[in-house]
Order: sequence, then structure tokens, then C-alpha cells
Amino acid sequence: MTKVNNISDKKELSLEQSDELLRVLKDRFEKNMNRHEGLEWANVQAKLSANAEKLWSLHEMEVTGGEPDVVGYDKEKDEYMFCDCSVESPKGRRSVCYDREALEARKKHKPENSAIDMATAMGIELLTEEQYRALQELGNFDMKTSSWVQTPADIRKLGGALFCDYRFGHVFVYHNGADSYYGARGFRGMLMV
Repeated sequence: MTKVNNISDKKELSLEQSDELLRVLKDRFEKNMNRHEGLEWANVQAKLSANAEKLWSLHEMEVTGGEPDVVGYDKEKDEYMFCDCSVESPKGRRSVCYDREALEARKKHKPENSAIDMATAMGIELLTEEQYRALQELGNFDMKTSSWVQTPADIRKLGGALFCDYRFGHVFVYHNGADSYYGARGFRGMLMV
């Protein structure tokens, strides 16, 4: 399986990979019931088993250190929301600028990738600020790192991008040049299944 910037280009898993991922996801689901009270793993697994491409996306979230877990359910659409629940921003998705435009604008010391490009290649979306705040209701995340979040067009048009972290018992939202990147800043993803 060829990898480009740590993202697999083949969007399907072997039977062994699928079985192992489902085992890991089930174990995490059962150990963290506070994230998804009232939901049952059998229903989640049925959805995953019926959608190989979404299972592949969850695999990419897992192998880049995201530790995805179910954090919500949309009854109207009958979809489960998976989110990266690693304590810190996923290690395999750090040191990236915000998007392709920022990456191309950078003249020196370019990072290998951008958050938006990686998320798109993985078939996931960056969290919104609202989703990031909701995640923090389920635990304390990014107490040493930070994560890029979806940035409104008017801010991005002016060259900026937003990121969040959790310090002093509060979620903080900051801005930076979209072309900036740091070893402690990555991004968290979301996937509806």
C-alpha cells in the first residue's frame, strides 16, 4: 500500500485490517460510554460494516494517532459522529499549516502538508469551533497541544486561520497566519457515518 504524506492512496482495508480496526473501535467505545450514552455498539458496527470507505477514513484517523470514537448521533440523518479523542492533537497530523494556499505561499521551511489537504485525503473534516467546544465537554483535550479548526472565509481571506486549545479550565480560540505551523499544533477530524 503506497503512502503519500502518511495518507494511504488505496481507500479500502483488508479483511484483517477491518477486523482489527473494529476491535479497537469497539474496545474504545465500551471504555468511554460517557461520550455516547444511550448508543449501542451493534448499531454503530452495522453502519461501519456497510460503508467500507468510511471505515477506511476511520483507519486513517487511527493510524495518525487520532483515537476516533463516537461522540454523537444525528437521529434525523441516522448518522453517528466520530471525532478524534486523543488526549493531545493527533501526533501524525502535527506540524502542518492550515491549507494548500498557505502551503504554496510559504517561501522557506515549508511543512510537508496542510491540515485541510490531509483531512480531505482522509475523507474527514476539521472540527468547527462549536464541535471543538462540544468535544471538551466529554473530557480535557489539547492541554499541551493545539488544533486547527475550520476558519470562516472572511478571516481566511485576510491570511489568518483559527486554532483552539484547552488551558486553565477553558477553551481558547486563537488566530495565526494560515501559513504558520508548529510541532505542537495539528488538527482533529470529524466523520459522519
